[in-house]
Amino acid sequence: MKDAIVIIPTFNEIENIGAIIRATLGLKKQFHILVVDDNSPDLTSLKVKELQQEFPEQLFLEVRKEKSGLGTAYIHGFKWCLDKGYQYIFEMDADFSHNPNDLEKLYNACHIDGADMSIGSRYIGNKINVVNWDIKRVLLSYFASRYVRLITRMPIADTTAGYVCYKRHVLESIDLDKIKFVGYAFQIEMKFKAYLKKFKIKEVPVIFTDRTKGESKLSGGIISEAIFGVISMKLKSIFRRRS
Repeated sequence: MKDAIVIIPTFNEIENIGAIIRATLGLKKQFHILVVDDNSPDLTSLKVKELQQEFPEQLFLEVRKEKSGLGTAYIHGFKWCLDKGYQYIFEMDADFSHNPNDLEKLYNACHIDGADMSIGSRYIGNKINVVNWDIKRVLLSYFASRYVRLITRMPIADTTAGYVCYKRHVLESIDLDKIKFVGYAFQIEMKFKAYLKKFKIKEVPVIFTDRTKGESKLSGGIISEAIFGVISMKLKSIFRRRS
């Protein structure tokens, strides 16, 4: 039985991809990696192909024709991983904002503690575990999560987190072709779908460290999608229940 695989979406991550792959594959717990690259101009995919010679049984690559959004990259990866039979499927960024050492904590939350979905959370309790962000970005992220929780009523502190482990039955239960959002709000929508289906969701405290190499993909349009999309998503769920 195939166990755990980490999906890493990339676009121009040549400065980070080699190190994140080695750090992940060097963990005591064995993980596989699927890199979903959006045809990066900096040739990230060629670096991955080079490393596949070193890790032929653990490292896989899917190259898409163009940059089409974080959400669609993950959905592409989810379908690939489900088709290959993996039981635990992870989301993780390529830039070390998510520490690969925390993969085992997310895995154990599902495999040992019985969660259906585990989230690497920056905001458990009254703590904000973020390093190297300016105060404006910290406040934007923190209050965005509070806003989402207020609108959706999800009992999740870090609703926008992108460090996640799913058991395969969670992804199998969600109609991935009907996921609407492609940017920042994708993470919210996936949590909301799992919450509505009453899956057991557990948050695990992690420290989020801002990238030191490469450029952030966060934009105003992505944030707007999250702010206005959440209201639409909640209203549609209410109308579906009533109908």
